[in-house]
Amino acid sequence: MALLPIIKYPDPRLHKVAKPVAAVTQQTRKLIKDMSETMYAAPGIGLAATQIDVHEQIVVIDVSETHDELRVFINPVILELDGVEESEEGCLSVPGIYETVKRANRVKVQALNENGETFQLEADGLLAVCIQHEIDHLQGKVFVEHLSHLKQTRIRAKLKKQRRETL
Repeated sequence: MALLPIIKYPDPRLHKVAKPVAAVTQQTRKLIKDMSETMYAAPGIGLAATQIDVHEQIVVIDVSETHDELRVFINPVILELDGVEESEEGCLSVPGIYETVKRANRVKVQALNENGETFQLEADGLLAVCIQHEIDHLQGKVFVEHLSHLKQTRIRAKLKKQRRETL
């Protein structure tokens, strides 16, 4: 397994729309292992393949306290959205930035697992928010794009300053 570099906002590669996975192969499963290792090391609770510059519809999520409930979503599709919730979100591609975002508080999603089997899942709370956040990545959207233009500008300036300070 390998830790993979995570693309940082506002890198234009984060806006590429991911393509569906044609077949779940051994290479797909290796990528999932590398993605999960990268997510846990970051540390984070979700990672989309887009964030590591692989533009395929693959997401890994683990919202458990113990980091032992990895969920894999290949070619995920949201079937239902219900309710509205405002919660603070962060992102491994937007380090150190946390903002309040409105999302559905319940979702029903269909996807393939790491064995290529179709499943459906109903989720609420943090898992529902995380699923929506990661699927946004697959569609080329970063969570800050749910915010006002002014907040987006401030976030870009803050990240630019952080990058200058670390050089």
